[in-house]
Amino acid sequence: MNRCQFVEDHQRRYGVKRLCRILGIARSSFYHWRRSAPLRAARQAADARLATRIRLIHRASDGTYGVPRITAELREDGEAVNHKRVARVMQAIGLAGLRLRRKHRTTIPDPAAAKVPDLIGRNFTTDEVNRKYVGDITYLPLTGGTFRYLATVIDLCSRRLAGRAIADHMRADLVIDALKAAEWTRGSLAGAVMHTDHGAQYCSRAFADACRRVGVTRSMGAIGSSADNALAESFNAACKREILQGRRTWNDEREARLDLFRWLHRYNTVRRHSRLGHRSPIAYEQALRTTSMR
Repeated sequence: MNRCQFVEDHQRRYGVKRLCRILGIARSSFYHWRRSAPLRAARQAADARLATRIRLIHRASDGTYGVPRITAELREDGEAVNHKRVARVMQAIGLAGLRLRRKHRTTIPDPAAAKVPDLIGRNFTTDEVNRKYVGDITYLPLTGGTFRYLATVIDLCSRRLAGRAIADHMRADLVIDALKAAEWTRGSLAGAVMHTDHGAQYCSRAFADACRRVGVTRSMGAIGSSADNALAESFNAACKREILQGRRTWNDEREARLDLFRWLHRYNTVRRHSRLGHRSPIAYEQALRTTSMR
């Protein structure tokens, strides 16, 4: 219990002077504490209201949002609040965002593949939509020790997931289907760069032919360097971390597909991204279009 509160509760029986001496606090400190009681009560009431809003935002994000995204959400709703206060209230009510989990290897290099230049150079930014993409494959663990695999195509300007494909294999068809989905989303990929790792699927002749057909130039980082495809790796980690939330597997393929469809749609339309000024990818693209039309 707070020592000043103890003095307040027992002063009639023992007296303020005696209690302050025993507890080792100055009487001036006690009287200051008493005078500031209305302000403390108002602050506690405000924190309680803020905690209610934080719980709603945290729940709406499926328990994934941490301090930065919740702060951005509150500010957009008109709440003048800083991240330190949000962090303090979240800690008090036992809420936190999700953390990274260890990844499972899906990249199997093909040492015999033809060399492809690195046109990105770890610069995962661009000012134009539909100019640079990164692609990758991640595993989806199912109960019983089996896997499904998700291939993605992500725009480096808006971080939008432009294409995706899910299959029970990691053959070239998987990444080609994701590329086709991105072409359907954008209408055309002509002139764009597609950056990937050295997985055998991306080094295959079938994928090279698919890129030529849609007018995409391939790019690859160094063999064995996850940093050269860091944005795609980060997306994969966030996807599984926020969907599984501590679970190790999905019960079956249907559950995995439904959860993924829901999260991937939310990622593009709602989920806030710090790189985009805490806007979703589609909201960011809409803002870019509005600015270019002025």
